[in-house]
Amino acid sequence: MLLTCKNIKSVVNIIKSMCLMLLILSLCSHASTKNSKGGFLDFNVYPQLSDVDNDSIFTLNIAAKLPSRLSYFSLLNLINQDGSSNISDSTNYYTEQNIRWQISENSPLDFTMQLNFRSGEDNDRHRFGLRWRLSDTSFLQKIFRKMNLSYAVNLHAIQFDHEDANVWQLEHALMLKFPYISKRLYLSAFADHTFNQNLPAHMPGSPIVAEVQLGYRMVENFYLVTEYRLNQYRTSDVNNLAIGAQYKVIW
Repeated sequence: MLLTCKNIKSVVNIIKSMCLMLLILSLCSHASTKNSKGGFLDFNVYPQLSDVDNDSIFTLNIAAKLPSRLSYFSLLNLINQDGSSNISDSTNYYTEQNIRWQISENSPLDFTMQLNFRSGEDNDRHRFGLRWRLSDTSFLQKIFRKMNLSYAVNLHAIQFDHEDANVWQLEHALMLKFPYISKRLYLSAFADHTFNQNLPAHMPGSPIVAEVQLGYRMVENFYLVTEYRLNQYRTSDVNNLAIGAQYKVIW
């Protein structure tokens, strides 16, 4: 393969992104272990997108278990500029900030609050709801453990934003491991299914945004990942495939 100026620029941008990841890691990891009972940070870079250029090219996920049955989860997506080569120019962002409170000790139910912020005006969104961790439910635990599967569904019943008050959402999240194949292999996924939105006629009545990530741990905490993405809010090219790398810190 010929090494063009465009390819060199992409490689340089990947190196810059990795350096930024390591800097954030060095600043955050020590503090996070002192202030929570457990959690993780994972940094994802996607230098290769198959069909849609203006899609997420960097994702940071953070999770932490906190005192008093509280927990925190957030994601930050940096989105590539339309028409630019991957990781060359990111102008948009999307972030979710989730605070969850377990109803009681050993309960599989959590009250949840989700704050959405994104590029643009008058488009932030805040939700309240109830999450059911099915794989932590006493009469289902054995089944899920046998399948090496964890699964939760979050009912975002109340929404505050510029849209109609009747809009609501189901958020699904799962993690599947394959110890019978390799302890290095995993599959994670989420699907956001939104109802009662006032959308153009050509769009689905209840659009879905979903991602399925297949990862393989190469060495230490470094993974190679590939990610199938579905976004039914796009007018065309609702499917996308991303290939990249992940660095994960667990405490």
